[in-house]
Amino acid sequence: MPHFGPRLRTFRRTAGVVGAGALIALGTASGAVADDSGTGLVLGEIAPIDGVKPGSTFEAPVTFANKGAEALPKVWLSYSVTRGLSHTEMPSNCERWDVGSYDEMPARSSVICEFDQAVEPGAVYAPERPLVLKALDRALYDDLFVMVANHEISADENASGPVRGTGPAVKLVEQPAGSAATGGGSKSPDWDSASVRVSAVNTADFQVTGARLTGRVGSTVDAQVKFTNAGPAWVMGELGTSVTRVLIKVPAGTRVVGGLQYCKNPAAGTYDCGTVQSWVEEGQVQNYKFRLKIDKAVAGAAGSVALEDEARPYDVNKANDKADILLDVAGGGSTGGSGTTGGSGSTGGSGTAGGSGSGSTGGSGAAGGSATTGGGADTSGGSPAGGSAASGGASSTGGNLAATGSGPALPLAGTAAAVVAAGAGTVLLVRRRAARR
Repeated sequence: MPHFGPRLRTFRRTAGVVGAGALIALGTASGAVADDSGTGLVLGEIAPIDGVKPGSTFEAPVTFANKGAEALPKVWLSYSVTRGLSHTEMPSNCERWDVGSYDEMPARSSVICEFDQAVEPGAVYAPERPLVLKALDRALYDDLFVMVANHEISADENASGPVRGTGPAVKLVEQPAGSAATGGGSKSPDWDSASVRVSAVNTADFQVTGARLTGRVGSTVDAQVKFTNAGPAWVMGELGTSVTRVLIKVPAGTRVVGGLQYCKNPAAGTYDCGTVQSWVEEGQVQNYKFRLKIDKAVAGAAGSVALEDEARPYDVNKANDKADILLDVAGGGSTGGSGTTGGSGSTGGSGTAGGSGSGSTGGSGAAGGSATTGGGADTSGGSPAGGSAASGGASSTGGNLAATGSGPALPLAGTAAAVVAAGAGTVLLVRRRAARR
């Protein structure tokens, strides 16, 4: 699905994008050639890549056909990958561009190769050597996006680079008759693109940290609980949805009077919060801050913070999926509970409701985000990245997905919702050279 970020340069031609749940790995082509109603460039069959081991390399073979009536004097191929994958040695007719995270798009890198040779009509071609990719230690669910075009492909304007390859140049080789060219779905005769998920054999330990609070009846205390992805993998979910949900239950006799406003409140004293973006990086910490009014002391009462009960096959350690929120009421004793909370709180009087989130940092040429207002969640511990913070909601060094909405799909706040509705991911812009106009 196309996603056009707010800070992209205007090119004469826009060709395609990488969707967050859909980048690619191209399998070898097989079967019959697609019907003859299509024209122009058509990619070969796409197949997913599963079972990749972190630290290993794998090939991304691609085929394409010129189904037009005329020979093309030159073509371009691009390969874009999300942050769990990397490019290895590149041919000298290829360049690499790196793009940091911004808006609703995770960090990625793109390799664009130029083939200065004729592509004959009706023929199927493939690079003489497939591009080789590497799965990094943080790989889990990643995407590879491939595009072929008969005009120059340009990376996102926020990209840094280029870095030109140093290996021997790669040529296109015509494939045997009968090779497939089924197409990736483009309606344009000038380009085609396709994508699929690349899955690695890896784990990511999601965990929560509770709190221990102290106060008197009638006082208001500052509270904070945490969600952490202890890695080693980063986790990319479906675009526009929370990776997981954090469920917060406050102790009986208390109520939230500030913060958590971008969480759902399905029942009294219960809050359902999401992640700031549709991915969480390895080592990333997200804080959920709120102010708690102590209305009365309730013996044995205890709150909790827990991850939602959902299938997370990559998270094999379930022991740290829940933690206590304990409250010591002065003169009334502890409200009870068990387990290590790992957090602390302080007594407080009246004050402004809500915690504050930090502003996001700029990344890879993207303008830095503005600081959020109000309370909610903030994150730390992830890799610096671009992206503007959602107004009034959660802020993050990784983007601006507000923790709001119903069910596992948590829509974005403000203008971000319109952006995500169109899709998101790596945007590849294609411009036709002036000489070809």
